[in-house]
Amino acid sequence: MYLGINGLGRIGKLSLWHHVSRKHFSGLVVNTGREVGGGLADLAAIIERDSTYGRLGTYLHGHTAGRMIQELDEEKGSMVINGVPVRILREARNPLDIAWRENDVKLVVDTTGVFKDPTADASEGRGAMRGHMQAGAEKVLLSAPFKIKSKGLDMPDDAITTVMGINDDMYDPARHNLISAASCTTTCLSYMIKPLMERMGADRILSASMVTVHAATGSQQVLDRLPGAGAADLRKNRSILNNIILTTTGAAKALSLVIPEMEKIGFMAESVRIPTSSGSLIILVLNLQDEFDTPTKRADINSIYREFSEVTPYLEYTEQQNVSSDILGTPRAAAVIEASETHTRTAAIPVNLGKVKGATVAAGADPVLNVPVTQAVVYGWYDNELGSYTNMLGDLTVKVADEMV
Repeated sequence: MYLGINGLGRIGKLSLWHHVSRKHFSGLVVNTGREVGGGLADLAAIIERDSTYGRLGTYLHGHTAGRMIQELDEEKGSMVINGVPVRILREARNPLDIAWRENDVKLVVDTTGVFKDPTADASEGRGAMRGHMQAGAEKVLLSAPFKIKSKGLDMPDDAITTVMGINDDMYDPARHNLISAASCTTTCLSYMIKPLMERMGADRILSASMVTVHAATGSQQVLDRLPGAGAADLRKNRSILNNIILTTTGAAKALSLVIPEMEKIGFMAESVRIPTSSGSLIILVLNLQDEFDTPTKRADINSIYREFSEVTPYLEYTEQQNVSSDILGTPRAAAVIEASETHTRTAAIPVNLGKVKGATVAAGADPVLNVPVTQAVVYGWYDNELGSYTNMLGDLTVKVADEMV
């Protein structure tokens, strides 16, 4: 089977790296939608070198590796990378017009970040993800959360959001043709929440919040520039080289698609972007209904993560002290729990039942009820590009492909 990759940005390029290393597919067909530089040789140079992760050869075979890209054919738009045939398509940007059928591509990973609406018709505007299927693909994997533009429309029956190891068992090959791999932040967050839910029970989590301290993405500017007409968030146009920039994240909404129990829990998610190229951190704060005699301690939280890490390759538990660059390239780790920074505090929260709707207070009784609540803080690292997200996207891609055969 040939795998199609639409887009050669950060996730597209690193997905190419992943699959030429893994060699699961007979070949890869990559759509750039336009010419790059002076031709195929320039594109090969871009593929082979990366400012964050170094050279492709070093990634594949260590420091003794030579050049990994060979047999460039400008006329055919083909090359061989680490022994894997790769065809480059450089004509169509609209998914409807990409030559997937002509290149025997049945599965496409769309990494452009442009075609995210699963309800959009293939003929709309610049195109839509369903255009890939009209162009010959049978299934489309999206390297971003779905985003339905028209209010009031429900998620289509053939679309699903999945995170490997969390809810990929809900994927039905006979039903689902559009598959979102959520986001790097949702992926990490789901592995920080799921172990606690399974061990403690969702009903004990009264509320939760998170902040992701996130590396820069393509939505930030290198230098300050003038915002477009009608721009609501002026900070997106400020220089990421000089600033910590407040922004938004859809992690809370996407998390409820992956872990439905989260819909019953008050949850807030915030994000700040910082001047690093990759390597991010989630600070998760949970309020747990507890017991006075046996309150939840730091060791209890860490024990849950340690045990969970022993049965899944996607969670890593560490008692070392890390910085963001230490996380880069960590293979298939959705989250790396920094156990030394886990903290808990238990206190009695006075609740005035007289102000609680539906509560009954006997005459003469004290209306104040002291409820033990433990606040827990957990830190989880993730490589938002190659190590965490792209590698897990690769695992999901292979799973979907294997169930197509």
